[in-house]
Amino acid sequence: KHWERIDVICPRVSSSTGPPAPARGGGVGGMGAFPNVHFYPSHRGLWYQPYWILKKGKQLIDECCHDVVTVHDYPPFYNGLGAWFLWRAKRIPFVEEIHHIVGSPSASDAQEWIGRWMSRAVIPFIARRAAAVRVVSQLTEGVLLAWKVQEEKVQIIPSFYLDHALLAPDASIQKQFDLVTCARLVKNKGLFEILEAMAIVKNISLLVIGDGPLRKELEMRAKALGVRVHCCGWLPTNEDVYKKMQSAKVFVMNSRSEGGPRTLLEAMALGMPVIATNVGVVPNLLQNLILTTGKPDDLSGKIKLLLGDTELQRKLGASARIVLQLFGREHLVKTYADFLQNAGRKPVGEERSSP
Repeated sequence: KHWERIDVICPRVSSSTGPPAPARGGGVGGMGAFPNVHFYPSHRGLWYQPYWILKKGKQLIDECCHDVVTVHDYPPFYNGLGAWFLWRAKRIPFVEEIHHIVGSPSASDAQEWIGRWMSRAVIPFIARRAAAVRVVSQLTEGVLLAWKVQEEKVQIIPSFYLDHALLAPDASIQKQFDLVTCARLVKNKGLFEILEAMAIVKNISLLVIGDGPLRKELEMRAKALGVRVHCCGWLPTNEDVYKKMQSAKVFVMNSRSEGGPRTLLEAMALGMPVIATNVGVVPNLLQNLILTTGKPDDLSGKIKLLLGDTELQRKLGASARIVLQLFGREHLVKTYADFLQNAGRKPVGEERSSP
């Protein structure tokens, strides 16, 4: 509602995952209740994306006279490179959005280490050409400033839009599990450490909402350790996720790096007591959750403490709902729109060869 028109240039999608790619790159729009939103999926592979952004972007800017471009960037940085190509061609202001730095603060494998190295090399380069840089947490802001991204360009605009109406605690839901986590099942999420911590505590149960390449290995490891784990996969709707979360006493987020995560904030909005590692937005919420290093010994101690103290569970759950004030949907969407509009009004300077 803050824009006359929004055009989304995106990678190729299949009919099973989104709108069909149109012939010759025409628009697909609008998006449900938003008739002013149009999509332009590429008709080639991901390698072509920077050139697709340039080609389609030039056409759209000439036809519609856009005020600003915003780009969600991450390794291998095809979006940022495409925005840079487009800026060189049309000199339209663009915003570089960094929602998560891969492998920060801790890489879980070689791929994440490479992703962080790429981020260190590419993000400052793109940011120097951008009108502004959006980050979603103080941790990411600190990393970019350490990488010499201009402080005056960087602004924290959270992207965790919480809906008050949907995130209402339901006291009628029976507690069937001791712990719950909600995530894609990959190494970065610290899931195997949760299992090891459970084996130390003994006689507790875990609900895992989500799926991913490590599901079978996770289930096998749980069986080997003799711990009770139920993996329910992905659920159809947000409402289903929120109900399922509340069937556990404590939410655990044990990730090594995160941009948010959104599921942590949703659990807190539902009034759940939380144990979390110090990643993403967690440094802003330290008074409203229990912090863990993520290692099995420390995590098991925090789990035992919280499960053994129902009054502490109640107090943490009540204070956790402050996230609804910090990340209210209407306010944050308006803030984001204002930020982009202000970036579009900034004069476009010449590209500089020096940092």
